[in-house]
Formats: sequence, structure tokens, C-alpha cells
Amino acid sequence: MRVAVDAMGADYAPLEIVLGCVEAAKEYKCKITLVGNENEILQALNRCGNWQSLGITVQHASEVIEMHDHPAVAIRKKKDSSVVVATRLVKEGTCDAVVSAGSTGAAVAAALFGLGRIKGIERPTIATPMPNLSGTTILLDSGANVDSKPKHLVQSAVMGSIYAKYVLGINNPRVGLLNIGEEETKGNEQALSTYPLLKQLKTVNFIGNVEGRDIPKGTVDVVVCDGFVGNVVLKFGEALASAIMQLIKEAVKNSGFFTKIISMMVLPALKGLKKKLDFAEYGGAPLLGVEGGFIICHGSSKAKAIRNAIRVAKEFTEQKVVDHIREQIEKEGVLTNEGE
Repeated sequence: MRVAVDAMGADYAPLEIVLGCVEAAKEYKCKITLVGNENEILQALNRCGNWQSLGITVQHASEVIEMHDHPAVAIRKKKDSSVVVATRLVKEGTCDAVVSAGSTGAAVAAALFGLGRIKGIERPTIATPMPNLSGTTILLDSGANVDSKPKHLVQSAVMGSIYAKYVLGINNPRVGLLNIGEEETKGNEQALSTYPLLKQLKTVNFIGNVEGRDIPKGTVDVVVCDGFVGNVVLKFGEALASAIMQLIKEAVKNSGFFTKIISMMVLPALKGLKKKLDFAEYGGAPLLGVEGGFIICHGSSKAKAIRNAIRVAKEFTEQKVVDHIREQIEKEGVLTNEGE
């Protein structure tokens, strides 16, 4: 398979993007097309040794969509931007999936205009993996749609369940609706309208309402909410994980001699904890609901995150997630206007 990588949109582009692609090409044996300013990409590649034997190619794109650009306007005006060209390569069948660490809004817009939606899906959703005590919980939506109707959340539940099953290997994943309480009568109008629709799903293991604390506890495998709430949860979780690790470092640094000796003994466990909480280990989040694989990465992604995002793109493609979503949406019949 071949992955198209937007080499220009991220904070550390193109060098860190290129480094991650070289690592991924070596580790996952997949072919990669780097899209962006050819001269800058080649300069970065030439710092990586014998990259020519790794199946890496470069596709020139003369424009870049910046973080301050309005996504929809930029997609239409900057037709030769790296994210638009990378998406076009998938649409044309030259590549199998896209990876981008640029503007999230631009990535979503490029996917919508360039790939189109799966029939029956009105709003694609970003499915972000979050660590819990026993594994991973998929949070969706984590930022693609700040205002969602109940039927959009229902479609997210179907897609998130499929992703958890086929990519994460979770049999019969538990799906919960994020709310302020477990009772069916709790929540705002959106939650109250969504709950009965989720109960009607035939192929989704809906376990009811869940609270924010259930995400790190691992009570649920897939948690559904609108993108406004989801993005707040995601950013808070990232910041909390970083703060916990910083507090541990400071506590060890300011401790006495014997405490430092003990801390050295538990160092391997602390490294394991850091790895579990590091967003770079998860690579990127798939945009579910479009006709192709599209992996969205954190804007500050470095080589490790890009490498792992390419792994996610590879798994997404090999597991035929788009085909499974298409089939499941048709089975569930969530193409109606119920819950608007």
C-alpha cells in the first residue's frame, strides 16, 4: 500500500514529518509519497541516508494551508496545497490513505470536498484513541463538528464501534453516550433525544450513558459526544497527563536520597506510564465517514507521532474500515431523518 503524507502543514514540518516517514517506511514496509515543497522535502530526505531504497517518492505542491486560513475558503483557493494534493492522490487511486498534521479544519474540508462522504453519513467524525486503565477508549467526535444532531451521534456510534472492532481488535465493543449522569433521564436536549435512538441500534452494543470519569476507568470502549465537548475532553486529558508526569519529575527531583534510590527502582514502570500517556504513541485519529482513509495528527507531531500515524493508516486500510462502515450504515438504517 502507499500512504500520501502532507509534509508541510505541521509545526515541525517538513523535517520531523520526513523523519517519521523514513522510520515508518523501514518499520512497516509501506510505500510513502511526501506531498509539499519538493526542494524542502528533498533537503530533509537527504539528511536521512539512503532513503531512495525505501519506496519513498515526492509529489510537489506549491501551496500550504496555514493554521489561520479559513478551512473551506483555503481548500477552494489553494488547490495546489499539500493537503489538497495528498487527498487527490487517494481520490485518484494513486495512494490508499492520507496522513496530515496540518490544520484540522483544512484536513476535514479537504476530505469532504476531495473524497466525499460515505452514503448515509451526513457528518464525518474524528475518532481519537484515549488511554484507559485496561487499554484504549475511542472518543468521537473530538473536533470535526462542534454542533451535532442526535442522528449524527448515532452515526458516530456505528462508525466508532466498527473502528474499535476491526482496528483495535475489541470484540463487541461497549458504546456509551457521554452525559452528566448514568440515568436515561439525565442530560440536555441533545442527549435525551439521542439515547432512545442508540437503544434501537441492532449491531451496536450500547451500554447507556457514561460520565467523564468512565473514560480513563475503561468502563466503555467507545464514547460518543459532539465535537465541542469531545475536543474539551481531549485537550484536558492531554494536559492532565502532561501535568501528572511533570509533577512526578519534580517530586523525585526535590526528594531525599533514599526516595531517589527508590524512584530509580520504579523507573521502568514510570517509563511505561509515560509511554501510555504520550499522544505520539497513538499517532493520529481517523476521520470516519469519508470515502477513504484520512488520518489527522496533532499539529505539534514529531517523527514518532508521524510514524505511528502511518501505522494507523496502514491498519485502517488493511482492515477495510470504509467498506465495513458502508455495510453497517445500510444495515442499521440510520439514513432516516429521525432525531433531527
